[in-house]
Amino acid sequence: MNAQQLVDERGDLWLALAPLWLDREPGERDYARMIEVIERYELSLKELEWVFRLELAPVMSRYQLSVASEWRKFDDYQLMKRLVHHNLRLTGWRRKRWMLFSGLTTMMTRHRINELMNRLMVHRGQLPS
Repeated sequence: MNAQQLVDERGDLWLALAPLWLDREPGERDYARMIEVIERYELSLKELEWVFRLELAPVMSRYQLSVASEWRKFDDYQLMKRLVHHNLRLTGWRRKRWMLFSGLTTMMTRHRINELMNRLMVHRGQLPS
């Protein structure tokens, strides 16, 4: 897979989920947009969890750990470059390493993805567990 294929296949999803890492809580519009895009991709909750943990968190968690934590909006171009670079290299031992450490890279936003998954289940007519 090349960079353009990744952008075509995942770009909208990554950008829609990026607000989970902003220094403010996502709003109703953010969650509505996330659900709209997730439904377009027809992701299961399990698939969404792995996109969150493996494709996004290793890149996005670095924003939360930066000294200058004043970020209310991402530069979409720079963000996409970083996400594509990470995901092109996400094979073999790197994939296994991120699977192992994904709990650490997601702990600061776990409450947000849980909220998103609850909203997604309600949207789909499933009962949140």
